[in-house]
Amino acid sequence: MEFYRIVDVCTNEKRIRDVLTFENLEKMSRHLFEIDTPGKREASIGSIWGEFTLSRDNINGGLRFALVECPNALAWTVTTGFPPERESIVIHLTINRKQKQQQFIDEIEDFLVDHSQCLENIFCK
Repeated sequence: MEFYRIVDVCTNEKRIRDVLTFENLEKMSRHLFEIDTPGKREASIGSIWGEFTLSRDNINGGLRFALVECPNALAWTVTTGFPPERESIVIHLTINRKQKQQQFIDEIEDFLVDHSQCLENIFCK
């Protein structure tokens, strides 16, 4: 399944990478929190779905985050400079399922709303 959110702020790839660090995790989302001191590419986090290793990788246009042990392979990207909205931030979240229970879909939607609002707050400053 795929989910998208557009965050109507103007930024660039470098700023996304500089700002969306594990040190700023709790500013990026109220649904994620650090459990242990993070490494450069991975952090132990708690979330609404449990405890996971969160990976952070540079990609063209921004970053990819993934919950490494998640049975749904939940991952999302935060990018700019490409369609569907070249002048905004695009959040693209995926899971490896065609269908899921509505409760899980609602939790994903809640996460995306929160993440979008947090990114808007971060990048509008």
